[in-house]
Amino acid sequence: MADIFEEVEEQLRSDRYLTLVKKSWPFAAGAFGAALAIALGLWAWDNYQAGLQAKASETYNQGLEALERGDKPSAEKAFSGVAQSGPRGYRTLALMQEAALRLDDHKSAEAISLFEQAANAAPDKVLGDNARFKAALVAMDNGEALPQIEARLQPLTAADRPFRLAAREALALARLAAGKTDLAKADFTALSLSPDASETARARAQAALTLIASGSASSIPQALKIARTLPPPPPQAANPLAAMMAAQAGAGQ
Repeated sequence: MADIFEEVEEQLRSDRYLTLVKKSWPFAAGAFGAALAIALGLWAWDNYQAGLQAKASETYNQGLEALERGDKPSAEKAFSGVAQSGPRGYRTLALMQEAALRLDDHKSAEAISLFEQAANAAPDKVLGDNARFKAALVAMDNGEALPQIEARLQPLTAADRPFRLAAREALALARLAAGKTDLAKADFTALSLSPDASETARARAQAALTLIASGSASSIPQALKIARTLPPPPPQAANPLAAMMAAQAGAGQ
């Protein structure tokens, strides 16, 4: 008799499971279909993005090759195309290349605008801050007022920013040129003591402090003006401080 009851109970459980499966299979099928659609959508999106990356890479390289040939119109066309429709990384690089071409044509305002666009398009801090830093340097060279220069550079000096040391050095130079000697001295002192700064950067900061201590700081604004009229410096003197000191040496001759 006990076996009969067990068989009946087992049959009832089977019937309940069967009923549950019948009720739930449409939902399970729907969930599977949704998961499949999502997976296919992601696959299609990845392929689309890969295609965009490949096309942008090819066009960007064509622009670089045109620059090497001295064909600026073709380079401009290639970079402009990538800047308009390429993925964010290539768009940022293309905008910076366009900015460099504007600088070659002595169109500083347009170059600054393009660097700013590149910063806004950048997918990460490295590319974004690179563009922001270049915009600030062009603005400095263009004689932009100190409050605007500080607004450009101070955010880049934060501890988590990739160009913080270079930005602090540029900020110190801008303050020195504007007659804010105490602020510049504090910046250069911090740089000279920074364990993250390279030996060359610390030496430049120490040289600037020596310049300030010698009382030569008052001549720096004029030296910077002279530096803007000099031919492009050699690679080892490409740093703003090196250019400034070279200009001072030239002014004294």
